[in-house]
Amino acid sequence: MLRTLSIRNVVLIERLDLGFAGGLGVLTGETGSGKSILLDALGLAIGMRADSDLIHQGADQSSVSAEFEITDNNEIDALLDEYGIEGGSNLVLRRLLSTDGRSRAFINDQLVSVALLRQIGEKLIEVHGQLETHGLLDPASHRRFVDAFGGYEDLLARVDDDFQSWRSAETAYEKSMINVEKAKRDEEFLRHAVDELQALDLQPGEEEELAGKRSILMNAEQLIESLQDAFSDLNDDNGVESTLRSALQKVERVADKAGGQFDVAVASLERALLEATEGIAELLRVSRVMELDPAELEHIEERLFAMRGLARKYNIEVEALPELLKDMQEQLAVLTDGAGNLDQLAKQAEVAKSEYVAAAEKLSAVRKKVSDKLDKAVTKELPPLKLEAAIFKTRLDPLDEPDWNEFGREYVSFEVKTNPNTAAGPIHKVASGGELARIMLALKVVLADADAVPTLIFDEVDAGIGGAAAAAVGERLARLAEDVQVLVITHSPQVAARGNSHWQISKTGKADGNVTEVGELTGDVRTEEIARMLSGAKITEEARAAAKSLLGAAERVEAAQ
Repeated sequence: MLRTLSIRNVVLIERLDLGFAGGLGVLTGETGSGKSILLDALGLAIGMRADSDLIHQGADQSSVSAEFEITDNNEIDALLDEYGIEGGSNLVLRRLLSTDGRSRAFINDQLVSVALLRQIGEKLIEVHGQLETHGLLDPASHRRFVDAFGGYEDLLARVDDDFQSWRSAETAYEKSMINVEKAKRDEEFLRHAVDELQALDLQPGEEEELAGKRSILMNAEQLIESLQDAFSDLNDDNGVESTLRSALQKVERVADKAGGQFDVAVASLERALLEATEGIAELLRVSRVMELDPAELEHIEERLFAMRGLARKYNIEVEALPELLKDMQEQLAVLTDGAGNLDQLAKQAEVAKSEYVAAAEKLSAVRKKVSDKLDKAVTKELPPLKLEAAIFKTRLDPLDEPDWNEFGREYVSFEVKTNPNTAAGPIHKVASGGELARIMLALKVVLADADAVPTLIFDEVDAGIGGAAAAAVGERLARLAEDVQVLVITHSPQVAARGNSHWQISKTGKADGNVTEVGELTGDVRTEEIARMLSGAKITEEARAAAKSLLGAAERVEAAQ
């Protein structure tokens, strides 16, 4: 719920800090005192449209901060986690508005987009007034409220699961059908390409191996000549191996007489002899396999040309040709197995659709019963609110199959009939301003448990009514405030008397212009304000007595509850 509201330089408000509690809070004041400014300021904090005209004359910027206490709001927690914002039990929404029309938004002092600020704000607070067109007045929200009122979460989950299964099956069928059609169009090309690639019979690593052999064969003459020169150098006179062996034998014969001084030399000569022997043996091996075969070179070059030519043709690397062959073979297999596979996928999609339709039909039947129950409950609330002829109706319109969705097969919307000789229509189009606010109040009372928004604000919901109707509005606001925080801007003393908290909004003249101020009222000061609301500018003793009576009656009702 809303805990504090801090406003700086918004229209006639220079500096204002308000603290709020739970229950019903009422704000009163004379016409033109600045009640709408409070709503404009709060709207800034929760992401509503900003206008530089809201900035107090002479100031560089406006600033509004709203602190909320939140508990167990999974939707808000998920949004905060998604954007990496640290949450907690308190959430501070802040907005800065500059004279150039630019604004900056913050959540818990972290810079965010205005869109995110509004997304969070809509889950924390809801404003209802004669000119408001969101919240319950948004037709897109009506289905959600009916379902929450019905409390059939398991059935909703089943419909959702069946819809997702149906869509997945349809997608698999459509994808397979596209593949079959593509394979048919490309069949001649695919068969030629597969034959071509199979004839090549490329082996893993073959290109690299052939390229190495080709390099050797192209340089075979030079390599053979170099080998012959090496053998000549190694075999001059007695040869390297014979010379090393002779030197080693001579040293070994006297090594035992040198007290170990020749040990390192002996070991080194032994290693040299071993390495020389291995080197000569390797040169002999190479010389035996080194043959200049023009026919083999030609075969290798033809093979390399063929595989590289196919790689260029299909615009891939040589080593990717086997994978291309496999892919094309799979596409051809689709032609062979495609018809049977398509039939199977079509049957699976049909079964999934049938399961969804069965669940959706059950949901529609339950929704109809819940809607009838909701209609009766809301309509029952209307006569005391001076809407004796009004009838509330939840409309369920069947959707065409392409519009079926995870929420079922009907579009849910709220309608109202305000007069016997008029037709029912959408609530935001049929009802007048005052009627609209009171219908919203009736809806909110009935749907209190289904609506997750913790703070509700009603702007002059009692406009155009008085007496028993105003008392009924006050009673319903108080009842609603048992479950959520409710703030109401009112001109009705019957409504004001029901508040758990009471603030007076006033406009004061100063040397540099008028300013709006807000003060909390208690005790006799509050009695005087309600008396003023009853009698006008001149407060009479009768008005004071009536004010005390209203406050006393409200206290007795509260104590009885």
